Amino acid sequence: MEEQKTHRKVRTGIVVSDKMEKTIVIRVDRMAKHSLYGKPVLRSKKFMAHDEKNDCRIGDKVLIGETRPLSARKCWEVLEIIERAPVLGVQFEEEDA
Repeated sequence: MEEQKTHRKVRTGIVVSDKMEKTIVIRVDRMAKHSLYGKPVLRSKKFMAHDEKNDCRIGDKVLIGETRPLSARKCWEVLEIIERAPVLGVQFEEEDA
């Protein structure tokens, strides 16, 4: 039997929301040429993705892949966390020795 090759889409983006349970919102940016003037313009689109372990935070750079529909708007899943965002609000006290 022949093996079926799956050509599922893969995108890289930044997490903009992690407020939901097992779901994150990712903003994917791309450069497109303006239709009239030809100048490069930044275009962005938001995707909802499934995060099974709830370990993504706002600002993380993630790789998402297409999957079967999991809800009305969610048909992507987190494949890996490429880069972690720094944790804000955490201050370390310096010890005076």
